[in-house]
This record gives sequence, structure tokens and C-alpha cells, in this order.
Amino acid sequence: MPNTKSKKANGGQTKSRASNGSGKAKTSNSKSSATTDQRDTKLAKFFEDSLKDIYWAEKHLTKALPEMQEAATTQELKDAIEKHTQQTEEHVSRLEQVFEILGKKAQAKKCDGMEGLVKEGESVVEETDEGSMTRDAGIIVSAQKVEHYEIAAYGSLVQLATTMGEDEIAEILNETLQEEKETDELLTEIAETNINWEAELEGEGSD
Repeated sequence: MPNTKSKKANGGQTKSRASNGSGKAKTSNSKSSATTDQRDTKLAKFFEDSLKDIYWAEKHLTKALPEMQEAATTQELKDAIEKHTQQTEEHVSRLEQVFEILGKKAQAKKCDGMEGLVKEGESVVEETDEGSMTRDAGIIVSAQKVEHYEIAAYGSLVQLATTMGEDEIAEILNETLQEEKETDELLTEIAETNINWEAELEGEGSD
């Protein structure tokens, strides 16, 4: 899932986006079509609060994903989580770029939804046997719940940005949205290829 392509929110056409080597995407030469008045509305305030929410969520995930990776059994799942950890760090950088475009300081607002999903994932690890395929199946389920939450959040943010005339921001957020969808599809593929079937063959677990 390379970070060098993005899909425009309004048409599905791809546009190249380069990295500057520091993990942050370069600011596009395109100008936002939003006016000052459009950035001083109740919707704009709600949008900013939502950005703070997902910013906290992404930063929280950069700490939670490595723990999930360590708990995983199969190398395939470990590799997938590691790759997504790297992407999540890039997602944090993109959000910081969005705040910069808005002329705002990047701030995090506690995301209760993500906190709950991460705690649920930790419980899955605690309740499954180490080294089992059942644990990997549980980790995938937990990870996909996180992905679905992020897909919903970024999908909504893209549409709000488009509504407010923040086309450049919509494009940046849509790039992350597509990567979240791709990660979800990859996790499904890993689960369906062998992990779920092998988990089905495992004997009775410990209490």
C-alpha cells in the first residue's frame, strides 16, 4: 500500500503525492477554495474538533499497534501490523499538515471510541492462548473494528471538507481513507487464507 498515490474524493482519479523524507507529505501547490467565513462557522468548529479526535486516535494507535504485533502468532500478521504502524505514523503527519493548512495548532482531543476499541483488543489478547491461531483470529477481528471506525471517521471528514470547500484537505484525508480500506481488505485476506481455518482446528482453550 504505497503512500505515493492518492484518490480525489470527488472522482476516483489518482494524483501523485511525494514525501519529503521526514514522514510528512509535502504541501500541495493547489490552493484551498474555502473562504475565511467558511472557516468561522459551527460546521468548521465541529470539523476541527473531529480532527482533534482522530488525531488522538491515530497517536494512540502508534503505541497500541506494536503491542498487538508482539502478541500476534503468525509472521504474516506481524508484518501486516508493522506495515500499518508505519502508515499510522504517516497518518499522524498528514493530520498535522491539515491543521497547518487551517492555520491551527495540531491538538489531540481524547477519542473515547478508539480508547474503547484498543481496550477491547487488549482483552482479546488476555483471553486467548499465546501462540494460538485463535489469538491471531481475535487480533484480526479487533484490528478490523479499529479500521472500520477509522474508515467511518475519515469518510465523514472527507465529505465535510468537500462541503466546506477545503479541497486540498479533502484530498489529503482521502489518501488516508483509501489506506485504511486497503488495510481492512488485507486483514480479511490474511484471516480467510489460513488463520481462521487453523483456529477452527484448535482444541479446547484454557479457562
